Amino acid sequence: MPDTLAHEVARKSTETAVFDVAVIGAGFAGMYMLHRLRQAGFSVVVLEAGSGVGGTWYWNRYPGARCDVESMQYSYQFSDELQQEWDWSEKYATQPEILRYANHVADRYDLLRDIRFDARVTEAAFDESTARWTLTTQAGERVTAAFCVTAMGCLSSANKPTFEGLDSFTGAVYHTGHWPPEGVDFTGQRVGVIGTGSSAIQAIPVIAEQASHLFVYQRTPNYTIPARNAPLDPHQREAIKRDYPNFRQTAKQTFAGINFNFNDESAAGVDERRRQEEYEARWAHGGVSFMGAFNDLLFNADSNETAAEFVRSKIREIVHDPAIAELLSPHNVIGCKRLCVDTGYYATYNRPNVTLVDVSNEPIETITPKGIRVKGEKYEVDAIVLATGFDAMTSALNSIDFRNGEGNALSEKWQEGPRTYLGLTMAGFPNLFTITSPGSPSVLTNMLPSIEQHVEWISDCIEYMRNQGRRRIEATLDAENAWVEHVTEVAGGNLRSTCSSWYVGANIPGKPRVFMPYIGGFPMYIEKCEEVVRGGYEGFDLS
Repeated sequence: MPDTLAHEVARKSTETAVFDVAVIGAGFAGMYMLHRLRQAGFSVVVLEAGSGVGGTWYWNRYPGARCDVESMQYSYQFSDELQQEWDWSEKYATQPEILRYANHVADRYDLLRDIRFDARVTEAAFDESTARWTLTTQAGERVTAAFCVTAMGCLSSANKPTFEGLDSFTGAVYHTGHWPPEGVDFTGQRVGVIGTGSSAIQAIPVIAEQASHLFVYQRTPNYTIPARNAPLDPHQREAIKRDYPNFRQTAKQTFAGINFNFNDESAAGVDERRRQEEYEARWAHGGVSFMGAFNDLLFNADSNETAAEFVRSKIREIVHDPAIAELLSPHNVIGCKRLCVDTGYYATYNRPNVTLVDVSNEPIETITPKGIRVKGEKYEVDAIVLATGFDAMTSALNSIDFRNGEGNALSEKWQEGPRTYLGLTMAGFPNLFTITSPGSPSVLTNMLPSIEQHVEWISDCIEYMRNQGRRRIEATLDAENAWVEHVTEVAGGNLRSTCSSWYVGANIPGKPRVFMPYIGGFPMYIEKCEEVVRGGYEGFDLS
């Protein structure tokens, strides 16, 4: 007689599969980690909470979702064959195209056979006697491995606010970070979008075209630069492909790991006419390279204000209603929050079926069964979209009960903010590696090169351990403390650390206010990682 489901779960919970390395997450980081370690001869399993590869691009399927890094740079570079065979169709790739790319990579390198889908890890415990990690999934499956690598992404844990009355709402509620795979048609519906961050800025123009009426609830306006998206010119695409080695090398030498024209002039050192010419050229080109207009925009408050005022002037040009234009105009430092990239965002507020609701001074009172109440006024809606972003950088790791050999929890270690060495490891947690976690450049860079650099460093380290006959590696507390101090010191000299953003956890009530990514730049970070290796893995205890 076949086992019942209960018997099957019970049977799995008593069996433990054995591997050299267990990887958590099958996004771009987890896929490359699997490929690289398999090439080095290690046995690897990847545990993925979703039902397919892609990570961020598996979950974020909201209308208008696309990358804000140009597609010719948002791809793997570890294989020239892979670079040459894949053709991006647009300047900025859409979510469906990026997900197709992820699946192409998974098929090309036969990755699926070592990935377990629908396997959400809930616990991970280190055993000092065996120097191994045991991971347990929600379904009760267990695996043990000498090394554990987290590849869960920086923006993978959705921030789901608890608005009063939300459970009473009789319509559909969606979160941009967990969009239904089949999509949503808002045709003829009254829709309320809560939030005006990056996801909302991409989704709002698309939803406005479908909805009978769209209400946008804005607490804080954000700066956004037009993408100027277009189909890729085949000749331009092939020219980049022919020059990929130089193209990629140039990118690695930039602060953000992105190949764009960086102007080495100071905004404070040129006249008003020159500043305006440069800003106009950047606005016309579009995208995040706007912040490369001058070299002091993130270091000199007066220079930054010239860029901020330029964007505000564009908002006033585009938005017909002066009162709405003012509500949409940010007055904080440009670049201290994530700079957004859009297609027709500001112009959307000229549509007669779009209403901007200001909740900056008086927040949403309650969600009613039929809509949203703000300042005593009821807005009836058929669907609510929570574009409220993510509990960034720490929540994914904290969602798993990581315990070291003494039974201490990672969440306890991070109670007052995340502490890592290089954003790769933590003191007190041996044989545990993290990809693009707090203390690394991660979200301040092009994520794909950052991922590859981390994966290659971790893979080389594990190979070194094997070749040296070592079983255990752990960051020293002194090295971790020194790195945390350095990360904090570098952040202090940059305007990015001056406002309430998700970089410091300000979007999550009660979260410690710590500037989490490393802001010293991609080249400086790479040099530090290489210096550690040259020093025989300086800052680590190996045994």
